[in-house]
Amino acid sequence: QVQLVDSGGGLVQAGGSLRLSCAASGRTFSNYAMGWFRQAPGKEREFVAVISGSGSSTYYADSVKGRFTISRDNAKNTVYLQMNSLKPEDTAVYYCAAGAVISTLRAGINNYWGQGTQVTVSS
Repeated sequence: QVQLVDSGGGLVQAGGSLRLSCAASGRTFSNYAMGWFRQAPGKEREFVAVISGSGSSTYYADSVKGRFTISRDNAKNTVYLQMNSLKPEDTAVYYCAAGAVISTLRAGINNYWGQGTQVTVSS
């Protein structure tokens, strides 16, 4: 079992920045790929970004590429999502996820999930 606690959401104006954090516990953190998903009102949950266990590989949804950066600190069992140049369409509940490998994590298969943190971007 892996327990995940998301934090860092809030209200920000368009063009602003936020950094989300996800603290993990329960298993060897570096064994897991970590990612972020989001769910806007009335929409399905969608993939945002993922990072490998070592941190050497990252992938992003096209909608956030160049604006968001995922990173991890394996010594602190924490993964981050730095979000810059935020847009109103980025408004959603953001969920941290842990998975065995990048491919299944991106597909949302057998992931561990955080409780979610609300991000609201005003225009």
